[in-house]
Amino acid sequence: MTQPLLIELLTEELPPKALNNLGNAFAAAVAEGLEKAQLIQGDAQYTAYASPRRLAVQVQNVKAVQDDQHVVKKGPAVANAMKDGAPTKALEGFARSCGADIGSLKIIHDGKQDVYAHEFTQAGKPLAELLEDIINQAVKKLPIPKVMRWGSSTHTFVRPVHGLVILHGANVVPANVLGLQSGNTTLGHRFLSDGLITIENADSYAEQMREQGKVIASFATRKAAIQTALNQHAGRLNATVAADEALLDEVSALVEWPVVLEAGFEAHFLEVPQECLILTMQQNQKYFPLLDANGRLMNRFLLVSNLEAADPSHIIHGNERVLRARLSDAEFFYKQDQKNTLESRLPKLANVVYHNKIGSQAERIERLQSIAAHTAAALGADRAQAERAARLAKADLVTEMVGEFPELQGTMGKYYARLDGENAAIADALEQHYRPRFAGDALPESPVATAVALADKLETLVGIWGIGLVPTGDKDPYALRRAALGILRMLMQHGLDVNDLIQTAFASFPQGLLNDKTPAEVADFMQARLAVLLQNDYPQDIVAAVLAKRLGRLNDLAAKLDAVASFKALPEAAALAAANKRVQNLLKKADAELGAVNEALLQQDEEHALYAAAQAMQPKIEAALARQDFQAALSELAAVKPQVDAFFDGVMVMADDTAVKQNRLNLLNQLSQQMNAVADIALLGE
Repeated sequence: MTQPLLIELLTEELPPKALNNLGNAFAAAVAEGLEKAQLIQGDAQYTAYASPRRLAVQVQNVKAVQDDQHVVKKGPAVANAMKDGAPTKALEGFARSCGADIGSLKIIHDGKQDVYAHEFTQAGKPLAELLEDIINQAVKKLPIPKVMRWGSSTHTFVRPVHGLVILHGANVVPANVLGLQSGNTTLGHRFLSDGLITIENADSYAEQMREQGKVIASFATRKAAIQTALNQHAGRLNATVAADEALLDEVSALVEWPVVLEAGFEAHFLEVPQECLILTMQQNQKYFPLLDANGRLMNRFLLVSNLEAADPSHIIHGNERVLRARLSDAEFFYKQDQKNTLESRLPKLANVVYHNKIGSQAERIERLQSIAAHTAAALGADRAQAERAARLAKADLVTEMVGEFPELQGTMGKYYARLDGENAAIADALEQHYRPRFAGDALPESPVATAVALADKLETLVGIWGIGLVPTGDKDPYALRRAALGILRMLMQHGLDVNDLIQTAFASFPQGLLNDKTPAEVADFMQARLAVLLQNDYPQDIVAAVLAKRLGRLNDLAAKLDAVASFKALPEAAALAAANKRVQNLLKKADAELGAVNEALLQQDEEHALYAAAQAMQPKIEAALARQDFQAALSELAAVKPQVDAFFDGVMVMADDTAVKQNRLNLLNQLSQQMNAVADIALLGE
């Protein structure tokens, strides 16, 4: 007979950003332990509960006692167990350890040899005997970066634990976990609930906590309730909620009985850039800003209280008072910052260390200007605007607002540049040069912003790499992988030569400061990152084939990948790929420099046929490449498959006559260049 099992750890307030992970990890570990102990009927079905003051799990179909186990205990090999017709000490010891007579032992084959074995039925152990260890092991597995002790206890956990509920059906399962003896009583909401709550059975937990304890124990249910209430309040105001998933998760982890309330602030605060106000509300106060139909911030906001009150006005006014102080700080910073232009702040960057081996932000600005000017020229952008944007790109780092909210760097640069009367393209570039900040983020919109963004990321990648701080394993403290991916995404949109840009960035540093191998190493690193980026959308062999030809410009990369994918689907593709591999292997053995084919040295019909086909194909491939029709260039290869097959069937390439051999290798070299004009098709199918 099976019944549901409930386990709850009653704690002090758990860290909100880790709560959901802790709850899921605890529930999964308990279920896994029960499964391994063969205490669950069928597949494990469980529900995780996590609120600020508790971690709990409810597991269905848990047995009171394990099923009896058929056990086979293996002993010594038969070949070594008897000597002169008498059992050896090893066999006697094995029988004694099993509590059995030697005559009752069986001989079985263990896959390698015959061995003596003792087979018996072991009675299943009761749940109560196994559960304590299962829970303790689950607690040890939790992803807790830092543990603490409490009182005189020697036990450790992420927060002090004050209660333990373990119920199998309606029965308490005796166990001791973290120094606590299990029972069936717990506490509800810290303020809305009164006294101990006796859990009647494992199935009634969620309902009793809601009805008697004023606790929505399920994190997912609580989060969904908050989301619904936020949308309802926003709908009444014809507004939308400005909040990301992380804020909703954090707030869901801060309350056990969520109540959404509407509040407001003085309209004059809206003169401050809305990004500042939104960040203040979200980051400092965990409030939910509201945007009107045009995406502009309203002077109304939503908050999630952990208290239910007949008259919530005092809660609302208290939160408004706290927010007013925060917004006043933001307003003060904004007004103070306007007293100085971005240009006038540049000398302060000399005191801001970028890296002690590379220098200050002021020195970095000089490099950014140089790289941005070169990149702008390559993009056809306004070089003067790109230089000016690069010069001002980091000036907002020494403003009061960015000092308080580092997340606003770039954003505040845009606002202050506009107030300083800078060109609109320059102001926008100050914000957009940080893009893309993460995977899937938007790219810079204008050529000027793109030039500065490329300069910023290239200078970081080349400079940090050049002083030896390369990414290792999962460690990348300077986010060089992210910088490389951002550069690659921009270059895939624009026809710039990646190697030229790397050299430009390298040349912007003082001679001898960076390792001389830096450009080549960075190019290899970016090639590897490009392969990772592309494998999300294309098969690995197609990516490898295209990237085998080191790429300078990436704006035609998608077209090449699509063309190779289409070529791979042709019936001739597999044979041509194999032929190309054979050609490459033969060319590696060439002991002289390869050159043009001498038609007079062609001896066999198969040679003449292949040469004629290659000559006819050459102008067609060149024309297709000139118009970037890579699919047409590759399709031409299919037409020469019969001549290629016939050549390899009838011609001995490595002939005794050195001149003939060399000429045949020259012919294969010509064919190889045609085959690999778009990609190394030998890699297809690998």
